[in-house]
Parts: sequence; structure tokens; C-alpha cells
Amino acid sequence: MIKILLCCGGGFSSSYITEKLKKQILANGLEKEVSIEYSPFSLGLKSASNYDIMVCCPHLNISVKQAIKDNRATIPIYILPPRMYGLMDIKEIYHDVKDLLIIHETTRINPVHFAGEENPLRITRTKAYNR
Repeated sequence: MIKILLCCGGGFSSSYITEKLKKQILANGLEKEVSIEYSPFSLGLKSASNYDIMVCCPHLNISVKQAIKDNRATIPIYILPPRMYGLMDIKEIYHDVKDLLIIHETTRINPVHFAGEENPLRITRTKAYNR
């Protein structure tokens, strides 16, 4: 099972998004394959070792880069493309996460990203990278 830690800005909308994704996991029969929990980014860095990957909302781009620079990132971090963040479809996110974990295992690049997507804020796709 892949354990995802979702990090957003915090507050009601972030917990709502997480609950929405949990419902999508159940609706798509993915409960044995993926789980997702929410944490504000600063707290997420402290509990990251309990997860396989940290998926961050696009507005955390600068915070993610600073955490990596300061060696506070202990697991792969993926910054969601802005349009995927808007849709928050667990099937697409899960599809990307599986591929990103393989990429990170071989490259150790963090934040982990797909080829040609070094700047997450310029990505316009709404589907998983390989779809």
C-alpha cells in the first residue's frame, strides 16, 4: 500500500479535500492500494517518515524547495500541477504517485517530477503524466 501525505495550506478546505479523496479511494476500490492523510506542511515534514510520499499543493512550491535545501525532506515530495490540484482526482494522483516513486528511487531527485516538468507551476495537464 502506498501511503500519501497531502500537504496544503491548512484549514477547512484542506481537510475537506482529504475527506473527498478518501471517499474517492473507497468508491474506486483502492483502499488496499493507497491511503491518504492530511497535514500542514511544517508538521508534515516532522511526520513524513510514516508515509511513502508527500504530495503538496502548488502554492507550497517555495516552502518545498527551502525544506529540501535545508535537508528537512526525508521522503519524496511531489508538487501537484495547479490544474490537477483544482480537480483532485485520486485515480490520477495515485497513477502519478506510483510512477514518481519509481523515478525517485532511481534518481533521488527531490522534489520528484516527470521529465520536462521541472517547474510545476507551468504544468497545465489535468490527468496523470502517462495518460
